[in-house]
Amino acid sequence: MRRERRIFGLFISVLLCYHAGVAQDLHFSQFFNNPLVTNPANTGFIPDADYRLGASYRNQYSAIMAQPYQTMSIFGDAQVFRNRIETGWMGLGAVILQDVAGTGSLTSTKAYASIAYHQELGLSSLLTVGFNVGWANKRINQSKLTFPDQFNGTFFDASIPTSAVLATNNINYFDLQVGMNYAYFPTQDVYIHAGYSIQHVNRPKESFFQTSGNNLISMRHIAFMEALVKVADNVIINPNMYYTIQAGASEFELGCNAAYNLTEHGEKQIIAGVFYRYTDAFIPMVGIELNNLRFTFSYDATVSALRNYNNTYGASEFNVLKKGFYNEYAGDRKQSLCPTF
Repeated sequence: MRRERRIFGLFISVLLCYHAGVAQDLHFSQFFNNPLVTNPANTGFIPDADYRLGASYRNQYSAIMAQPYQTMSIFGDAQVFRNRIETGWMGLGAVILQDVAGTGSLTSTKAYASIAYHQELGLSSLLTVGFNVGWANKRINQSKLTFPDQFNGTFFDASIPTSAVLATNNINYFDLQVGMNYAYFPTQDVYIHAGYSIQHVNRPKESFFQTSGNNLISMRHIAFMEALVKVADNVIINPNMYYTIQAGASEFELGCNAAYNLTEHGEKQIIAGVFYRYTDAFIPMVGIELNNLRFTFSYDATVSALRNYNNTYGASEFNVLKKGFYNEYAGDRKQSLCPTF
C-alpha cells in the first residue's frame, strides 16, 4: 500500500506538469469564507459589518503524498462611500492566494485587486456588479519531477533520461474576473443571496512547454446561493450551495451550518455544520466566534474510490474571519441587511 501511494503521488505530479493549462483552479471547501475568490462582486458585500479580513489554509492529500497540496489565502475588503451614495455604496478589496502542489512543488501565487458597486433596489433587495484584475505566477522544480518514460516497470526512476523538457519553469500573466450578485431580504429574519461569476475572462496563456497549441486557460464559471434565516432568538441557520465548471471539470457542493448565540448580543457564538461535495466528500465543520472574530475548521472525509488510498482523509481546512465597523461611521451606518443576534 505504501508503494501504491507513492506511485499515485508521482502520477499526480506528472499530471500537474502536463496539464497545468487545463486543470481546474484551486478551491476551498469553505467557499463561503472566501468571498472574493468565489465572486469579485462580493467585494464590500458585507451585510452585517463595514469591513472584513480573512485568511484560510487548506492541506489536501497528505495521506497519500509526501508533498501534499497546500493552499493559502489572505483577503480584505471594505464598504466605501456609504454616506455619499444615497441608495448604494462601493466595495474595494484585495486577495492574495498561494498554492503548493505535489512532488514538483508546483507553486501558484496570485494577487488581485477588486472593486464592486452595490445598488439598492427598493427597501428589500440589492444588485451588485464587480470585477477584479490581478497578476499570477506559476513555477515548478523540474529536478523533483519524474515522467512516464522514466517508469522502469516497478517505480519511477529519476536516473533514466527523459524526453520531457520544460521551456521554462517560471511563468507570469495577467488575469481578469467579473461577477454579479443579487440579495433579497424581505424581513429582518430572512436574507437570500445568490451570485454568478466568470474567472479568466481574458483567457491568459499558461504552459511550461514549448508547444504548438495555444494553451489558453479555460474560463471558469461559478454560481452560488446562500440564505441566513433566524429560526429562534439564539439560532441562525446558513444553508449554502456552490457549483463551478472549468474545462469539463465540475464541482457541486451544498450543505448548511448554524450559529448558536451564547450571549445577549452575539459576542460569543458556536458554529457547526456539514456539507457534501458531490461524489467526493462529506465535510463537517465546527467553529467559534468571539467579538466578531470567527474561527472555523472543516474536514473533507473522502467517499469516492480515493478513500481506498487515503483512508477517507481528503483535506483539512482552517479559516479565520474578522468583521468590524468604522468608528466615525458607526452611529450613522445603515441598518444590517441580514439576521443578527
